[in-house]
Amino acid sequence: MTGKSSNQMWGGRFASGPDAIMEDINASIDFDRKLFAQDIRGSLAHADMLADNGIISVEDRDKITHGLNTILSEIEAGTFEFSRRLEDIHMNIEARLADLIGPAAGRLHTARSRNDQIALDFRLWVRDELQRMESALAGLMAALLDRAEQHADTAMPGFTHLQTAQPVTFGHHCMAYVEMFARDRSRARDALARLDECPLGAAALAGTGFPIDRHHTARALAFSAPTRNSIDSVSDRDFALEFLAFAAICGTHLSRLAEEIVIWSTPQFGFVRLSDAFSTGSSIMPQKKNPDAAELVRAKTGRINGALIALLTIMKGLPLAYSKDMQEDKEQVFDAAETLELAIAAMAGMVEDMQVLEKTMQAAAGSGYTTATDLADWLVREAGLPFREAHHVTGTAVALAERQQCDLAELPLEALKKISPAITEDVFSVLSVDASLASRTSFGGTAPQNVREQIAWWRKQL
Repeated sequence: MTGKSSNQMWGGRFASGPDAIMEDINASIDFDRKLFAQDIRGSLAHADMLADNGIISVEDRDKITHGLNTILSEIEAGTFEFSRRLEDIHMNIEARLADLIGPAAGRLHTARSRNDQIALDFRLWVRDELQRMESALAGLMAALLDRAEQHADTAMPGFTHLQTAQPVTFGHHCMAYVEMFARDRSRARDALARLDECPLGAAALAGTGFPIDRHHTARALAFSAPTRNSIDSVSDRDFALEFLAFAAICGTHLSRLAEEIVIWSTPQFGFVRLSDAFSTGSSIMPQKKNPDAAELVRAKTGRINGALIALLTIMKGLPLAYSKDMQEDKEQVFDAAETLELAIAAMAGMVEDMQVLEKTMQAAAGSGYTTATDLADWLVREAGLPFREAHHVTGTAVALAERQQCDLAELPLEALKKISPAITEDVFSVLSVDASLASRTSFGGTAPQNVREQIAWWRKQL
């Protein structure tokens, strides 16, 4: 009976019993193998420092260096055998190093712990990703600048509440996203500045009694300095949280642009058309072209947001210093990084690829009485009316245009004068879409010349 009960308890994947469960829950090699390059980079720097400070012999350092470089080549070639029995990337590499060079391999772990080792590896990986994302965002911004330059004069409706509000240019609209992604780039740079300290040498949590030189390893690994508190060095992951926060905000901006591309590509809007490279057809409706790439960019933001919430939740209640909970910090970051990198690439591709349907945009720019604000401003500026009175007069004019089913610019002067005697023929100089656009010359406004000036300024920043 006992055997039967045990079999039922440990059946299926875990038929071998508690050992199988412990191996499955404890092993991280399935995902932390991504850190192999960073782990080897850190070990090479550590070995050099140990030798330079007389803690290990130069001969052992040279053996370790040769062995680590051999392992790097094996992993890159795909011939390295990873073992779940060895738990993580550190032990897998160390075991293989022992196979290659013998007892000298055991000296590599002098004056360090897996705690500061993983803190270093992860920090190096996040740093590499932030640098990659910063560069990718520059490429996306460049694509948007090219589009903005092509369409600095192309009118489109500007929206509030997804209702037509005032005419803007498509170039100006593109430049709004340039601003957003520029702030995302700055967040990446800020995060890079804050993670620019090396945790190696903190050991398990208290430092080490060996005469190590932490400034040596920091310099070798291109950090500005070593971390200043050994407990904090191994127990926090705010650099990973900051990466995920940056990724979530950037993902939100990507999602908003993706949503607009989805809307713009509908027949009801018809502002843009995506090529077959970034869209798919329907399995049953032959006339359809679906903006799948944009929809997937929009959806992937959810994964990134989930990763941020997951890591915040993992870290929120941990006492100092290291806890095994922190093994769960990497999968979310790895997934978010891959997701964001793909989303940025897809968005840059769509921006470069999409055909802008200028005539449709232009026609829509004047619909919904988008120059009404221009009429109100003219009444204040030229006729001296208080804005609230000008607002009332304009609303009355819009109501009349609706009844007569015409644009504001098509209303007869006599009809406008009946609404307000202060209106003169000069009012028609502001009621066209082009006149409205040209008038918006305040700094940051949509006037085509403003847009061109902003494009020129941003090109210098890239």
